[in-house]
Formats: sequence, structure tokens, C-alpha cells
Amino acid sequence: MRILKLALVLGVALALPLMAQANPGDAAVRLANLLEPVKSYSADFEQQILDDSGQRLQKVEGHMWLSRPGKFYWKVSAPYQQVVVSDGHKVYLYDPDLQQVSIRPLDKRVTHTPALLLSGSTDALTETYEVTRRQTSGLETFTLIPTSPDTLFESLELTFEEGRLQGLQMADSTGQRTAIGFENIELNGDIAASRFDFEIPEGADVIREGG
Repeated sequence: MRILKLALVLGVALALPLMAQANPGDAAVRLANLLEPVKSYSADFEQQILDDSGQRLQKVEGHMWLSRPGKFYWKVSAPYQQVVVSDGHKVYLYDPDLQQVSIRPLDKRVTHTPALLLSGSTDALTETYEVTRRQTSGLETFTLIPTSPDTLFESLELTFEEGRLQGLQMADSTGQRTAIGFENIELNGDIAASRFDFEIPEGADVIREGG
């Protein structure tokens, strides 16, 4: 389920348009300016789950595609297979080993917080998050701390290199952290619309959640 949570947070955050209207030196404005040109994004990813002491609990690898507005496709290929797809309205989580598909609407905590923040004005972003920025060795890292308790994460870090998103890290209330790095990145490439149309495999069990 952690890959689903991360897909929701990143997918919706990058999927919607942004406007940067504030002082040029503001961290939120800089973040908005980096994300605004992203219309589509695809990359190989490596995701690690770490406990509160930094010990690795799990590692998965795969490929992901994002496209505005609100569409994403995450495919885990190792050490197991899993697919998470959003068509902009519903999210499909497919587990081939279990032959099971879970269908749910986009999480309101995502659409009402990260997506809203990153899709509206910079002023709205700063109203809901504390945004800070640090730069080291050519990397820019933005830390987002929600001001509301009803969120999917306690902190979210986005790291950019030469203006491209290279990684992110999310911490939750349990103390666990999800760290993900991207390679073979393609920005604003052509992604077929059919990539985000999920067809339920014949014979799969279907679980519908949240209406």
C-alpha cells in the first residue's frame, strides 16, 4: 500500500497546473517554477522503505509515467509485480499474484492538500504547508510540512538536479520513511493517452472502496 500512497502524493502533486505569484526568492515560488513546466514525466524508479533508525525494510524497482491532468501509471517489476493506475478520477491497484484489483476514488486528503497546494497559487501553497529550501552540491531540496493533521504524510521532500526532479522522501506518523530515486528521466515526452486506461484482467477479483 505504500507504493499506492506515494503514487497518489507524487502523481497528483505533479499532475495539476501551478501558478507562481509571489516574491521571486520565496521557496514556494521556486518550487512552483520548477514543477510548472512539467506536462509529462517518465522514469525508472527505485523505492526504499526505511524505519525510524534508517534501516531498510523493503526495496522495489519499476517504471512510472505521469501526465497532466491527474493521470499516472506506476509499474513495480521487482521483487514482485504491482500496478497502480490513475485515469484522473479513479485509482486502480492491481496485484497479479493475487489476481486482485482494488478500485478507489482519488484520496481526498491528496486532492485537498498536496494537489490543491501545488495546483493553485503560491500563496495557497504557503497557507497549507511550511515550505523550506536548501541547496547543496547542485541539488535543490524542498521540504513541505503540512499545517493540517489530516494528510498522508508528516513531511515530504522533493529533490531537483539541474531543474529536474531526481528524488523524493516522505515520512509518515509511524516514523517510517519512503525514499525514491529516479533515473532515465524523460520530461514532456509523448505518452499515449491509452497508457492510463486500465482494463480489469479477466477473472480478477474486484474490490471497490470508497464509492
